Amino acid sequence: MKHTLVTAAILASFFAGNASAQSSVTVYGLLDAGFTSEHGGADGSVTKLATGVQSGSRIGFKGTEDLGNNLKANFLLENGLDVDTGANRQGALFGRKAYVGLSGGFGAVNLGLQHNPLFTALDNIDPFETGMTGASINLMSVASLRTKNSIMYETPKVNGLSAAVMYGLGEKPDSNTLGRTIDFSIDYANGPLVLTLAHDNRKDTPLNTAKVTLLGGTYDFGPAKLHAAYETDKDDAGTDFRNYMLGVSAPVGAAGSVMASYIRKDDRTNARRGGRQLAIGYTYALSKRTNLYTSYGRISNDGAGTNFVGDASSGGSVPLPGHNSSAFTAGMRLKF
Repeated sequence: MKHTLVTAAILASFFAGNASAQSSVTVYGLLDAGFTSEHGGADGSVTKLATGVQSGSRIGFKGTEDLGNNLKANFLLENGLDVDTGANRQGALFGRKAYVGLSGGFGAVNLGLQHNPLFTALDNIDPFETGMTGASINLMSVASLRTKNSIMYETPKVNGLSAAVMYGLGEKPDSNTLGRTIDFSIDYANGPLVLTLAHDNRKDTPLNTAKVTLLGGTYDFGPAKLHAAYETDKDDAGTDFRNYMLGVSAPVGAAGSVMASYIRKDDRTNARRGGRQLAIGYTYALSKRTNLYTSYGRISNDGAGTNFVGDASSGGSVPLPGHNSSAFTAGMRLKF
């Protein structure tokens, strides 16, 4: 851990010292912390100072070099951290993102650790932006969320259409397919309408391939925005879920915003591991960079369901099968 902190300090001082001389290098970050009260866990209720409730806390370095002829070299290094303890969030110095690539009129190609297109698609259409106690990922799948050893190509946007394709190398001995990930998304944005189709295909074991497909979108009516999604989550081992999301978001006054969603995780097998989530939230902007937030979410599990509201990695507790889970949170997010 000491080596990690020393490396981070050296990088921070280097980039900070060169940011003024090189306008293409930027140091950025986000800090998020809040009070959270979770109920329904097998270990009982827990009250805590949580981190990354609305958005994951991070510090990052990104830069671009102009190579001429409309070609640029790009890099990004992003560290996830816990504000309440100062610990690394993903167990690595740059565990959120780490990639290098080229961009130009053809689009962009990046190599490294990246968010998969499935997660990006769901994050864009979830009224809670996969955060707070209404996060869609409490019940819906984003596969691995991040993919190591990945190659991703993103097209330029043409007439509202854009796409992304990712290939994650499994890097397993004597196998070109084991551990392999194939992802893609196709997006359309035109005025008030946004549509997205995303797919993830993962070769988890020699006998099991997992597939997740998402179709969703938003429509901005002016006074309010409608959010909707449908997802299938299957694998060769017998997993078979159908997930549905319906949500709404709307501005309240000059600085506020309210959001709500209902999500159904339908287990198509006899295992009864599904559930239903209902959530409501509110954010208030103190400035362009800083906002306050609060939300409440509740999951009603099916007979064998152990789905929960909250974050087990930061102290949350998984409920007993069939038991309900709920959480209330209130906190602050600051971007820099």
